[in-house]
Amino acid sequence: MKIDGDFEARLRASFERQKMMSTIGAELTLVTPGIIEIEMPFSPDLTQQHGFLHAGVISTALDTACGYAAFSLLPASASVLTIEFKVNLLAPGRGERFLFRGSVTKPGRTIVVADGQAYAIGAEGEARLIATMTGTMMIVVGRQGIEG
Repeated sequence: MKIDGDFEARLRASFERQKMMSTIGAELTLVTPGIIEIEMPFSPDLTQQHGFLHAGVISTALDTACGYAAFSLLPASASVLTIEFKVNLLAPGRGERFLFRGSVTKPGRTIVVADGQAYAIGAEGEARLIATMTGTMMIVVGRQGIEG
């Protein structure tokens, strides 16, 4: 498949429609072909009982980063849906900000594999890897209701 010339505008418009990202306060900070970064501030509203960023929030943001990394390599007529992912939680989600990076590992005609990393960023700007993800995305073309 051939990458759309204006993939960044298309990707950013799609991201803006994703209500979950605005709910958690996440913003798209890097858009390049095959690599996406999403950042968000810490919020006590997104924590689990010990005060760490909830694993569900981490998984959600990583899934979105990986999905949009795949989406960034597709033509305007295509979109993606996640069909599988695995998350490894490596350290507690404790930080002032969080960075979620998704990158395409293996592009394909119908399936794309992407890997993600989640970092907690401390007060001094130091980043600590807190989670990784491997996701499998299905390329969708011509399905009503599923477009970029």
